[in-house]
Amino acid sequence: MKFIVSSSGLLRQLQALSGVLNTSNPLPILDNFLFIIEKGTLTISASDLETTMITHIPVESKASGKVAVQAKILLDTLKTFPEQPLTFSIDEKTHQVEISSDYGKYKLSGFDADEFPKMPVASDTSTLSVSSQTMLQAISKTIFATGNDELRPVMSGVFCQLSKDDITFVATDAHKLVRYKRGDAKSNNEAAFILPKKPLTLLKNILTNTENEIKIRYNNTNAFFEIDNTTLICRLIDGRYPNYEAVIPVDNPNKLTIDRQQFLNAIRRVGIFSSKTTHQVKLKITGSELQLNAEDVDFSNEATERLTCQYNGEDMEIGFNVRFLADMLSNLDSTDVTIEMSAPNRAGIITPSIEGRKINEDILMLVMPVMLNS
Repeated sequence: MKFIVSSSGLLRQLQALSGVLNTSNPLPILDNFLFIIEKGTLTISASDLETTMITHIPVESKASGKVAVQAKILLDTLKTFPEQPLTFSIDEKTHQVEISSDYGKYKLSGFDADEFPKMPVASDTSTLSVSSQTMLQAISKTIFATGNDELRPVMSGVFCQLSKDDITFVATDAHKLVRYKRGDAKSNNEAAFILPKKPLTLLKNILTNTENEIKIRYNNTNAFFEIDNTTLICRLIDGRYPNYEAVIPVDNPNKLTIDRQQFLNAIRRVGIFSSKTTHQVKLKITGSELQLNAEDVDFSNEATERLTCQYNGEDMEIGFNVRFLADMLSNLDSTDVTIEMSAPNRAGIITPSIEGRKINEDILMLVMPVMLNS
């Protein structure tokens, strides 16, 4: 079996797929890419049993066949070549792979393709299509708020709610929460499922480089994302997502509106001086002035800044984790943000200001307060 392929074209596809590979795999065969040649097309797959990614690339070939190729040595080799055609020759009995370039020949051992796990089949699926930019925004705006607690796997993914009116994406780690709704994306079927973080990160990288629609198919166990010449398959997280609506406070009479970038820069500066254990920054709001204060008593470090703002409500002091605030502010893109609060021990709600809200986009970020040091 023989085929000729562009070195840079192959490298680009393999680098996209390499994000699926784990450093330690339950099966040694998963350290390989699966190559399948058929009718002048090379289909390449990578899998970790939970996530599978498949891509197609045109090649010059009259033969058909398949082989598993060592991922690391192939990637390391391809990175050293300038753009040129490479000829791959595969011995179908020994599975050895020989690569011929303008510089010389390189032999590496391949493996029996039949050892590679079978791909999940898209049976009994429901389907919807979403714009790639909508999906990219949904992932970017929520994935940072997912949790890492292995004891609560449902909170390590992004919860998707599909309805005939909109699509809602939710992520939380119990300290912060993001709810992102799109009114321009709808589904004929109502459904809800939890997507793991790893495939969403891979999908985000793919969506950055395309403007085309993404086709999403899903059933009770898997989700299938098809875009351009790539398919990403992921196993859904099994479990019941917490009732996130119940934790969003409804009555928040104290409303602060402030320049987002100015506030973010101040938070980052003052946060350098915060305690390394609590990461606490104190917000003291009086009239049209916001005072930020952080201190690390153990090292006698302290910082204070004052900012002007618009504020309606009673004077109050509230503490937040500076990292959570910075994460949220940097994942919003409006000029001004509004922070709604009710009491120092209740969650704060961060949203784009009314002027900064986009049509068809509804984003709400919730951050839990930290107890203020007396």
